Amino acid sequence: MSGRVSRPPVVLSIAGSDSGGGAGIQADCKTMTSLGAFAVSVIAALTAQNGAGVLGIHEVPPDFVLLQLQAVRQGFPVKAAKTGMLSSAPIINALAEVLHERDFPLVVDPVCVSQSGCRLLHEEAEEAMRTRMLPLADLLTPNRPEAELLSGMSIRSAEDVAKAAKRLHAMGAKAVLIKGGHFEEQQNKAQMIDWLCLPGEACQPLPHPRVETGNNHGTGCTLSAAIAVQLAFGLPLREAVICAQDYLTRALASSFNPGIGAGPPNFMGGREEAVDRGLLGDSTYCNKRW
Repeated sequence: MSGRVSRPPVVLSIAGSDSGGGAGIQADCKTMTSLGAFAVSVIAALTAQNGAGVLGIHEVPPDFVLLQLQAVRQGFPVKAAKTGMLSSAPIINALAEVLHERDFPLVVDPVCVSQSGCRLLHEEAEEAMRTRMLPLADLLTPNRPEAELLSGMSIRSAEDVAKAAKRLHAMGAKAVLIKGGHFEEQQNKAQMIDWLCLPGEACQPLPHPRVETGNNHGTGCTLSAAIAVQLAFGLPLREAVICAQDYLTRALASSFNPGIGAGPPNFMGGREEAVDRGLLGDSTYCNKRW
């Protein structure tokens, strides 16, 4: 699929709100819009935060989370979705009851801790994440600490990545992307490696340029949202991940800090070349890499 589309696909984010605008629902919607999709949202929690940290969290009652989801699904033809911060077991359980009937791909970003170190998933909700949300994931996108938490094992090597992914597949995740941002000791200064793991196949290393920047607030949200957009455009999973990696790399390379603490990626900067060339949703363009 190539070229621009006259009717943007609808992509859904189910996540927490970031008042600082760099992560969560705000990052998802900016990413989705930048990549040519129409973003809709279900807010699972409100956070008071900025680039320096999280000051407070207010969870949305599960029944109102479901009411938002009902309104979105009744009103829009959702083509793909992602989850981010879900906060509590009651919210996860309520969503799982409804999302198992969906007819669109779901990217699950198992957000546990913010970039500033604040816990965003209650400890008592970890089991609900494993048993209720992971089985719904067409793609699970944990970073290293999240993959260790969910798999129950330490991850120090490519072999460990494969073992952890196998455990996550056994929990029900159809595909797993273990992100390489927390493997600094394993990777060189020029590139980073994410691992895409499918059941019964060897994990595929997907290298991409390393960008030296302190503006890393919301990178996981941005990547998972970008993957969801590419799936909505109809790209196969591997190509969707590669396109999303390229978008995030460009967004980080052009990032700036709008306030205190860590800044976010430059959501609009990540799309400029693709827009100029009319190549959104084109896997051949994304495969050219940098």
